[in-house]
Amino acid sequence: MIDFKKLAEQYRSELLDRVIPFWLNKSQDTEFGGYFTCLDRVGNVYDTDKFVWMQGREVWMFSKLYNTVEPRKEWLDTAIQGAEFLKKHGHDGNLNWYFALDREGHALVEPYNIFSYTFAVIAFGQLSIALKTAGDVARSAEYADIAKRTFDIVLSKTDNPKGKWSKAAPGARALKTFDLPMILCNVALEIEPLLEPAFLQKAIDDCLHEVMDVFYRPELGLIVEALGKDGNLVDCFDGRKMNPGHAIEAMWFVMDLGKRLGRPELIKKAVEITLAEVEYGWDKEYDGIFYFMDRLGHPRHELEWDQKLWWVHFETLISLIKGYQLTGDQRCLDWFQRVHDYAWKHFRDDDYPEWYGYLNRQGEVLLPLKGGKWKGCFHVPRGLLNVWKILEDLATRE
Repeated sequence: MIDFKKLAEQYRSELLDRVIPFWLNKSQDTEFGGYFTCLDRVGNVYDTDKFVWMQGREVWMFSKLYNTVEPRKEWLDTAIQGAEFLKKHGHDGNLNWYFALDREGHALVEPYNIFSYTFAVIAFGQLSIALKTAGDVARSAEYADIAKRTFDIVLSKTDNPKGKWSKAAPGARALKTFDLPMILCNVALEIEPLLEPAFLQKAIDDCLHEVMDVFYRPELGLIVEALGKDGNLVDCFDGRKMNPGHAIEAMWFVMDLGKRLGRPELIKKAVEITLAEVEYGWDKEYDGIFYFMDRLGHPRHELEWDQKLWWVHFETLISLIKGYQLTGDQRCLDWFQRVHDYAWKHFRDDDYPEWYGYLNRQGEVLLPLKGGKWKGCFHVPRGLLNVWKILEDLATRE
């Protein structure tokens, strides 16, 4: 029997006493603004380049803490300084958000990556809400405008996310991918207070349709990462790629939408997909969830296919405990305990704050870094926050 109150305290303490202080004290660039994300095991900076979606994620994280945990001034100040750096350096003047900057803020990589845009949306959107609460109405309105205008750009790019920066040859095989509609399920709710109801509803309807009716394949019982433009399965490397963590992450977004829309059948379907994806992706020999898999069981070309990644397991913890919270399905709780035990045993660093990101198939640490080009102040703290709050609710019910 799980002691929800005790477990909630475990997640709360890990978040507020170890993980957030790590980023607060180690990642801020007090000279040029923004955040360092390339941090070694103890928090030393090993590279000063700044990746725009990592900057946006950290702005969002500290804004979210301010809005949902308590209005600490240091959290708000940390978010504001990152947002100001992004506002000044992160885009080309027309809210086309670069992928990478140097330490001072000079652009290094063109705005080809749509996720630089989506994380700018939630960063400025969440911070605008915090600033409104704090009484800074003018800056709140300015940030809300940046979020809404960037969201419009994102929606205009759904059919061709990379635009002129695409490397595809003219007339090349056309695929559409799962990543953008899945993230839009979350983005729409993150900035809900900033959007007109009709506009919000259309955005929600569109992304739900793509995730649950197009990329979810009933014949597989699973979600695929890419499809032909006609919606059919494609037999090629990209067309066969399966990413259980991506699918599972999307399902807690869908559960949130199901709750928001009052659609229990949508929540139930998301729970069933979550359970199917965990079962599918679980390594029966060494435990943990595979990074990539092949729909037809062929070898993957990604050499990291069998690695165990931090974000996959944190997103799985959120989906499973949320599924139990919303439906009471015991299978969710059983799997949650299993994934919880694996994650806390293998990813947590007992000697220094923050968690490892990359394990080999056997569960051994591959890279001792705490942050880099792809890992920042996001999945670990967001996961701890979500699971803590859900466990707290479950403890109250008991």
